[in-house]
Amino acid sequence: MNETLTRRNFVAGAALAGAGVAAAASLAGATAAQAQDALTAEGNPAWLGEAPEIAEADITETLETEVLICGFNTGGVPCALSCAQNGSKTLVIERDAEETCQKMREDIGAMNSKLQLASFDEFPEFKIEEKDAVEDIVRYANGFCNYDLIKMWAQRSGEVIDWVTDTIEASGKFVMEFEGGVGNQDGEGRDRAYATGHSPQKTEAAGDDDSYTKVMRQAAIDAGAEVRWSCPMVKLEQDEAGRVTGAIAQDTTDGHYVRINASKGVVLATGGYSTNTEMMCALQPEIVDGRILCTSGSTDDGSGIKAGMWLGARKDPIGTSILFNRCCVTPDEVAGNGVVGRWFWFGEQPFLKVNLNGERFCNESGPYDYMLHSTWSQPYHTYCDIWDSDAKAKAEQLNEVGCCRLFPFDNGAKNNIPFDVVWNNMNAKLIEDGYIQQADTIEELAEKLNIPAENLVATVEKYNGYCDEGTDPDYYKEAYRLTKLDTPPFYGVRTGSWHLATFDGLLINTHMQVLDQDNNPIEGLYAIGDCSGGFFCVSYPNLFTGLACGRTTTEAYILGQEFAN
Repeated sequence: MNETLTRRNFVAGAALAGAGVAAAASLAGATAAQAQDALTAEGNPAWLGEAPEIAEADITETLETEVLICGFNTGGVPCALSCAQNGSKTLVIERDAEETCQKMREDIGAMNSKLQLASFDEFPEFKIEEKDAVEDIVRYANGFCNYDLIKMWAQRSGEVIDWVTDTIEASGKFVMEFEGGVGNQDGEGRDRAYATGHSPQKTEAAGDDDSYTKVMRQAAIDAGAEVRWSCPMVKLEQDEAGRVTGAIAQDTTDGHYVRINASKGVVLATGGYSTNTEMMCALQPEIVDGRILCTSGSTDDGSGIKAGMWLGARKDPIGTSILFNRCCVTPDEVAGNGVVGRWFWFGEQPFLKVNLNGERFCNESGPYDYMLHSTWSQPYHTYCDIWDSDAKAKAEQLNEVGCCRLFPFDNGAKNNIPFDVVWNNMNAKLIEDGYIQQADTIEELAEKLNIPAENLVATVEKYNGYCDEGTDPDYYKEAYRLTKLDTPPFYGVRTGSWHLATFDGLLINTHMQVLDQDNNPIEGLYAIGDCSGGFFCVSYPNLFTGLACGRTTTEAYILGQEFAN
């Protein structure tokens, strides 16, 4: 099972120490009002604070480079590779030690890669019109985005995938697979899904310790990039004209400060702020209120965003997160208030879902952000997933896409985690530990979940009737996703939001230059990935498989070329 789990960084990262939970659990003691109202003496929000003052006498080491990249994960690694391949002297500083640094995301969203284009003759439904894709992403952001950034991803991401594919396949240890599937059966689904996911898969030559992250990092180093581990960026430096000339970092192995001069520029690839208590309470209090904490391995602390804002950089105006409906609690717990739950990989499957009153409240077929936002208006931001022992056949009928899929894709590509692993390993352990409840009757299941038995029985009877009729007049769920609860034993679990990452960052242009309050570039300063903004707003369009990782990798690749010009 562990081998399968390494395919996604948020799953692989969970095998690390629970740094994300430890940091985020302190949120329970803070209030949003306190975080929003507090100011520094200079008038900055308390969560932003002021740039630290570092005495010159404490800076005992100076390094020279052309490009300085802060962070060596999903954005920093491909950026370092691209910069080095395009002739720039490149230095990467990474906050974490090499042995504890979180892994890169592995599901890379792209359009018109060679792998995707090759599938169109057999699977014409995989074709994507650029206009449709761009407009859907823009619509998802309600216009709070940089249209040109999204177009850049749509037009260049296929080229980027081809580059990554060549890189990993040169190692002989990995191949790239295109995840071909759009989820619909016999007509349109509730939401359009886009076949954009590309994932690395191990070959027989790969060893147990080999990973996509390891191969990509080594490729960057082999291309000439240098890496300094355990060396977080502390603050950026500017010359008298306002150009960013480099940064001051701290070598945490012994505490000394390092000045790094970067003649071409500094790239922030530091991620978002999901584990920063003050920032989360101030900028996304609704997320803090309703989420279930779970070991994710994330250590994103907002350091890059803050460093840019200390220089006058402009940030996205609205807090934005990716929420995941694959986290559960016990029958006597509810989401929020710092509760720590467990992974529940089965959660995205669109089986019957009811609130804590035992009643349906939305179309269960919606993407996970829709499900979790719908849950906000329900009691305690918590709901129950309900299914039966015929779940394997019914889950295959549900025909999910992307990382939600439990069966091979239409084009034969491997799925994220096989159904049997989820059912026999993950779910079995959750039953053993008192999370998933099992019962011979719906009444008994309701009692075990601490929800009204009469209501749940009535809901199931009504829902089963809709399944027989092939229509859902209450919430308009697609006919092929109406699956009866008719095969005991029955199963249920309390479910809620798992917070993966934040996406509101520093505004950038299509050259990845960070913008000031007047929308002018801050010369010498660049940002990519989750610490950059202008792409997502409020939520994440998860029906574009791998879009977050795809835009990050695309920005990183293009920026390396920009520095060569």
